[in-house]
Amino acid sequence: MANPRAGKVAERIQQIIARRLDKGLRDPRLGFVTITDVRVTGDLQHASVFYTVYGDAQAQADSAAALKAATGMLRSEVGKQLGTRLTPVLEFIHDELPETAEHMSSLLAEAQRRDAEAQALAAHAQYAGDADPYQKPREHGDDEFDERRDDELDELEDVDDDLDDADLDDIDEDLDESEEDRDA
Repeated sequence: MANPRAGKVAERIQQIIARRLDKGLRDPRLGFVTITDVRVTGDLQHASVFYTVYGDAQAQADSAAALKAATGMLRSEVGKQLGTRLTPVLEFIHDELPETAEHMSSLLAEAQRRDAEAQALAAHAQYAGDADPYQKPREHGDDEFDERRDDELDELEDVDDDLDDADLDDIDEDLDESEEDRDA
């Protein structure tokens, strides 16, 4: 409600209807009804009246039928007491907020219960692998590390011995020939 007047009119309509329902209607179907909110359109032509009913589904259905039957009488009551040129059309809507809030509360309680279970399981849990799965640099005093390093150095020396000076001279000659061919 961006219009401040619409907010004031909605508040006034809520008070008028709540007072009239407090006095009682002649309809025995009407149960314990609470007007939770009223929203009025900007042109003050339509008012949505939100209500809750204490009781089971049958009490809610009976109260909805009683409010629908009393809509005309309640509109005329609002028109008399409101003092505006036009009386807004009233629409009664069952407010689902309490049921939604109750459902959310049950979901939050379930989540809290599951968190407590997970925390209890985590308290007695053990690591699947090492406690610290990150690799650390190896120490040079490690015998296995030293043996592997020596083996790799021996392999590199063998490869180096295979390449003798004659092979290097052949490679240099091949490079010189390819440069001459490219220049020509």
